Amino acid sequence: MKARLQGVLLVALSGFILTFVGCDGGGGGTVPDQPLPSTVVSPLSLPGPYAVACSNIAQDFNQVAPGEDAEGYWEGSPAADDTPRYVTDLLADQENTLSVIVTAPNDDNLYGSFAGQQLEFVLLACYPTVADNPRADYQLPTGDVVPHMQVDADLPLFADPIARYPMIAFAHGYRGSPLTSDYLAAMSVSASYGYIVVAPFYGDPRFTDLTVDNLRDAGALLTNLGDFTALQSLRALSTSAEIDLMLSDPQWSDHIDATQIGGFGASMGGETLLLLGGAGLTTSLEFAQTQVTVDTRLKAAVGYIPFFGEFFLPAFGNDQSGLDSVTLPYLAISGTADTVAPIIMTEQGINRLAGTRELVSLVGVTHGFDVASTNDIYTWALTFLDAEVRENPAARQQLSTMANVAGGGDDRVVIPYNGLAVD
Repeated sequence: MKARLQGVLLVALSGFILTFVGCDGGGGGTVPDQPLPSTVVSPLSLPGPYAVACSNIAQDFNQVAPGEDAEGYWEGSPAADDTPRYVTDLLADQENTLSVIVTAPNDDNLYGSFAGQQLEFVLLACYPTVADNPRADYQLPTGDVVPHMQVDADLPLFADPIARYPMIAFAHGYRGSPLTSDYLAAMSVSASYGYIVVAPFYGDPRFTDLTVDNLRDAGALLTNLGDFTALQSLRALSTSAEIDLMLSDPQWSDHIDATQIGGFGASMGGETLLLLGGAGLTTSLEFAQTQVTVDTRLKAAVGYIPFFGEFFLPAFGNDQSGLDSVTLPYLAISGTADTVAPIIMTEQGINRLAGTRELVSLVGVTHGFDVASTNDIYTWALTFLDAEVRENPAARQQLSTMANVAGGGDDRVVIPYNGLAVD
């Protein structure tokens, strides 16, 4: 066992050194002779032009155990006595709440002890609604509200009942939920710009109960690698199942443009969307990687402080080589002071991508939502989604010269947008 651990640490240390001495990035690389962007753009107005409403997520908060809180159920955290919990334990109207059942394939390499199991994932959808929507906001115990929430068997009340809207598959970060304040706000902002936004409650601690801090701990990750791999793989499968549901449910399917589906993911959610795009996931201590799935309906994705792994365990195989064949257009927005999702790992991965890509840094930002950069984050993200999901030529042209967003934080292009060159 001691020799095995030493071997693991040697592999980890080797990866760390290679990263810093400039190992081959492979993949697409930086576009030769591409001019550096120089245009400063005005931030988008927040929120956007549409009022926002959301699907039924009614809960009975009297069911919260003494000494616990609703957030633990939303996140899937076990109780103090290790009793499993999930948002389904609080739902007051499960029949009218969106959810999907995912069956994990019989693949021990990706799903470990969860292989073959059926697992439920609850969903929240937010969408552009009429300005005079009469439905009440739904009060959460955190002080946040779900805007104009549907109740009972209410149908969605769209801003334009005959329009087909683009959709965003929203992937929250590790141990979060769609009702976590920052994520709920991000979903609402995206919906206010005319997107139907759908997010699963991943319930990550149902699969492995690592903390954000020990995502940086080699020992914690390496000893829980099987469960950690299952967690990441199931996130991708549940997101694909979410798209299946939205395109088949008659309440939603007639209002979604199936040719315009994008993604927005934060932290591990940024990794989730790349797995959905066909990336290979690290499945061994020797950095072997295996493709989880590929959902070609996803046209483009944005990752905010996206998780590309750690120096001792890259997310996408050796030197991020699992990204080499991924053509999913992808924008990464990373913090230069982020030690949970280091920007150097992100840069290595973005350079591997075979299609349209861009990397923007937020100077001095750590791992979390940076309030000072609010307008920067949403302006970059929505411009990229408009360019690649809605195929808006003006947005593509803007990205090709866009250096940073006026005001806010210190945002800078690290790897320029190559969308026009790819076309």
